[in-house]
Amino acid sequence: MYICPMHNKELLKGTLKTIILKLLEEKGRMYGYEITQTVKGMTEGQIQLTEGALYPTLHKLEADGFVTTEKEKIGKRVRKYYSLTPNGTKAAAVKVAEFEEFVRLIGLLLHPKTSM
Repeated sequence: MYICPMHNKELLKGTLKTIILKLLEEKGRMYGYEITQTVKGMTEGQIQLTEGALYPTLHKLEADGFVTTEKEKIGKRVRKYYSLTPNGTKAAAVKVAEFEEFVRLIGLLLHPKTSM
């Protein structure tokens, strides 16, 4: 699913939708390989998404109405680009906010205040 040499794979489970939605929000339109390479580059190779994890998630986002696709012929190949729908843009904001709140709460659990 993920190649993640420095992090536990379980920590990444459930975040793939958030990652994809956020990238599409920032970049506007991307194809699958571009998404994998962007994640790899941004994390200095620490997180590498496999096709087996990426494409089912993209298909689910499309089925949920968060992502739309557009095919473009590049030479003899057809490249499928993914973009956010208006609902996808809203979902990206919600998912990022939920994840940031989750990280904040985990921080409270890991580093509780001593004056309780």
